[in-house]
Amino acid sequence: MIRSDVIDAIRQVLSGPMQHRRMEDFSETARLNEDLYLDSILILQIFLNLELEHGLMADDAVISAKNIVTVGDLADLFVETEEAALPEPAAATEPMLEYEGGVHGEEYFDVKVHCFVSCLCDGLKRRGIDHRPFYFGIWDAPFGLGPRHELLYHDASVSHEPFRLWFEQLFRAPVTPWYDHGRSKEQNIATFLDLLRERSETEDIMVMLDLFHLPERENKFNQNPFPHYLMPEMTEDPEVFFVRDPDFRWEGPIARDLVLNAIAQPTVAGGYRFDTADFQPARDTDVAAYLDVCLIRDRNPLIDALRAILAAHADGRDGLALADLTSGLRELPVLAIRKYAYEHGFAFIWRAARLPNSEFEHWCVEIEALHQELKNIHFAAMKLAQTGDRRLIEDVNRRIDRADALEFSIKAGLATAFDAWREGLPKASETPRKLARA
Repeated sequence: MIRSDVIDAIRQVLSGPMQHRRMEDFSETARLNEDLYLDSILILQIFLNLELEHGLMADDAVISAKNIVTVGDLADLFVETEEAALPEPAAATEPMLEYEGGVHGEEYFDVKVHCFVSCLCDGLKRRGIDHRPFYFGIWDAPFGLGPRHELLYHDASVSHEPFRLWFEQLFRAPVTPWYDHGRSKEQNIATFLDLLRERSETEDIMVMLDLFHLPERENKFNQNPFPHYLMPEMTEDPEVFFVRDPDFRWEGPIARDLVLNAIAQPTVAGGYRFDTADFQPARDTDVAAYLDVCLIRDRNPLIDALRAILAAHADGRDGLALADLTSGLRELPVLAIRKYAYEHGFAFIWRAARLPNSEFEHWCVEIEALHQELKNIHFAAMKLAQTGDRRLIEDVNRRIDRADALEFSIKAGLATAFDAWREGLPKASETPRKLARA
């Protein structure tokens, strides 16, 4: 197909089988997320329908494409173009010079993957304290499994309490819950407003709200509901809050009533307060204890869950069918992105032990490959669900096995470096009382 034909096929897919409601904004230059409100799952659905209905194959290279912003960018993935000759690779850098940049530089890229953790880490960074150890608990952070064998990133069985206790252990500062689950929404919102009025310059007030009911904020996952922690502040205008969202790297004004409405939703409940003036740098022995708890060496919980969910749907347990697999994995993108937290583990150890940047970059590539394989699993499972072709079960299982091997390799690389670094640390006199896996 020529480019205009591909754009027309995208239009047909969105307006036809997907019945997309934002077609009035469709154009070649329309932005997929900001203008058309297409999240990562809906884009995978476009790929799938283009393949099944228009013969445009969505192979791994297409699915893994980066920097796809507009409809035109999406169409370009399926248009054959001549590739420019690639320049010769630069000569290898001397190992000792690698310490001047990359993971050892001041501008090391900061990964954001968890709203609760990101809010607290934002306070650490404002104090100039290394926040990376707190992300160790994210790569295998607990998640829920629903009664119909579906992944749930937010669930009653998942608590932030272990994260709170670990933060206090690592950075020796209180993180105090202010939300009272025994009180009404109205009472908790009144408490929230009192806290905002009384907060000091160094204090932050976290509140959970349903981001789905705050359309003024970017919602790349398009989940409904979408529980999310933000940190509002009062402004000189009583009708406007200044809102900080460290996890999505955004801050700005939002109408007070809109924020309060999102907090008042029955889908969310929670809030914490902390004073960044109390934060202290983590001790190496505490960091080592936390990493030891977080590094689950003998299993990969998310991969195990994917294998179990696929088996449940393939076997027809609890009245399920293959078509239900799409809803079973709907929240996989929210959980898959947590795997980027491994970069924080490698970054901390590599900086502490002054290991070569080239080795760190190797593990970053492996982490990216793991995230991409999880995306490939999601696409393959959606294809299985939509076609009902049981021959595709083998392909999904093969991809799950590949992701499993990748994650075990990443854990082994991190464990080897961690164990060597830990050997040089002074022995802790006792295990901290609050240690528990986040």
